Amino acid sequence: MFGPPLDFSFKCLSSMADVLSEEPNQGLQPLRRWSDKKFNSRALRLNNNIITDLTGLHVTMATLLSQPELLAWLDLSFNDLTHIDPVLAELRSLRVLYLHGNSISVLGEVEQLGALPLLHTLTLHGNALENERGYRGYVIAAMPQLKMMDFSAVTNQERRMAQIWHQPTHRRKPTNQGAES
Repeated sequence: MFGPPLDFSFKCLSSMADVLSEEPNQGLQPLRRWSDKKFNSRALRLNNNIITDLTGLHVTMATLLSQPELLAWLDLSFNDLTHIDPVLAELRSLRVLYLHGNSISVLGEVEQLGALPLLHTLTLHGNALENERGYRGYVIAAMPQLKMMDFSAVTNQERRMAQIWHQPTHRRKPTNQGAES
């Protein structure tokens, strides 16, 4: 059985290295460490900090978690992330990913999250990319396995429309407004 989430929220952390210098917040359920000083959790809360990139995420997970390859829930909401880091696509057991309230602006970067076969819940609202035309349909087309997006259920009709609209013949890469070609 796995323990409660490791909660490093609201600690003014700016990097993954900072996480290792802090103790997690105590929740309702007590956190227990194994003899190797690692936690038996599948959830990591890093929300409401000032994290700008995910360099060192694997090292942080390996240091904190007894089974980092089983991480299922990652909350990176309300940080200062500007891109969807490719390291996220390597978290093959991830089921829930919160990225809302950051500064992510390139809609096309969501496609790399399509490599996560178990991902069923994703949040991206509150990022500049949500202002792109066709945002929701594009994300659903890139990740047809999603059940929830931005805290709203993905309907079968949305899934069908995303498939039709984002077929290779209709599909275009979203533009990054202001970027040069």
